[in-house]
Amino acid sequence: MQQWQIEAFGIDKLALKDKETVQPGPGQVRVRVRAISLNYRDLMLVTGVYNPRLALPRVPCSDGAGEVIAVGAGVTEWKTGDRVAGIFMQNWQDGRFIAAKGKHALGGDIDGMLATEVVLPESGLVRIPDHLTYEEGATLPCAAVTAWNALFKAADTQPGDTVLIQGTGGVSIFALQFAKLAGARVLGISSSDEKLDRARSLGLDAGLNYRTNPDWEKWVLEQTGGVGADLVVEVGGSGTLPRAIKAVRPEGTVAQIGVLSGVAEAVDVRPILSRQIRIHGVYVGSRADFLAMNKSITLAALKPVVDSVFAFPEAPAALHRMEGAGHFGKIVISAE
Repeated sequence: MQQWQIEAFGIDKLALKDKETVQPGPGQVRVRVRAISLNYRDLMLVTGVYNPRLALPRVPCSDGAGEVIAVGAGVTEWKTGDRVAGIFMQNWQDGRFIAAKGKHALGGDIDGMLATEVVLPESGLVRIPDHLTYEEGATLPCAAVTAWNALFKAADTQPGDTVLIQGTGGVSIFALQFAKLAGARVLGISSSDEKLDRARSLGLDAGLNYRTNPDWEKWVLEQTGGVGADLVVEVGGSGTLPRAIKAVRPEGTVAQIGVLSGVAEAVDVRPILSRQIRIHGVYVGSRADFLAMNKSITLAALKPVVDSVFAFPEAPAALHRMEGAGHFGKIVISAE
């Protein structure tokens, strides 16, 4: 088997290593990885921004899908040939989030999916929908589950609600797709008119280029008759959160997900209090959330949006693609 390792921080310092195959122990499953998808977290981990004290070496990437090729003693849920994906937090099976459930996140606390084979606990996998390819199935564990929980756990998105998405990365595009399944109206902002046009083909109801119109919170109010969005899927971080607070309706929800624009700016809490706005942090979700989402994906025959597919030896190039922020949807690495 082969795996990419972070031995020192930096995309071009990733090392491709040959490793001996590991046989699954009791309760474990060996998976032949077929595809891996990238999240912004992976880029931050590889470059040392996410956790400068990360224990090295570490295999990055939380999201991957593949085929079960061996099972250990006592495994009953999986058999060889099953098509599966790993769950983001291997300890979070169901229920409320507590600190212990946040341990053993793939590609961070423990080695991740950027390998041709992995061994995971039986409970650390879910079946990918039958209508999806491995490349599409690999996009689900982090971005899709995060978007799902932003819409249906941080908020209770209903038909006719207005949802605002920021940009056209993985979480935002999944949020657009799920919101349309729920019958919501979706507004979107992007730095690219071309990307907004592509998003309209997926159901985006209205879009604004924030490079040419930076006061996007005013546009959201105009689009909603002065009321504001019911939900803002906030991926920017502290750099965009103040505008998101202005763009959401009283008693609306800002689902705080990303840190693309930074983490250090001050935020005025007064409008949060006076307008009774809910700021809800979303850190992916549980295995039960993943399973519930997959039911909806299957019923709707929803297809994830894949921006580009790189060969396994081209993993650094895939990360550079993410670094350039030119992608639409998910960047995938094929391990076929």
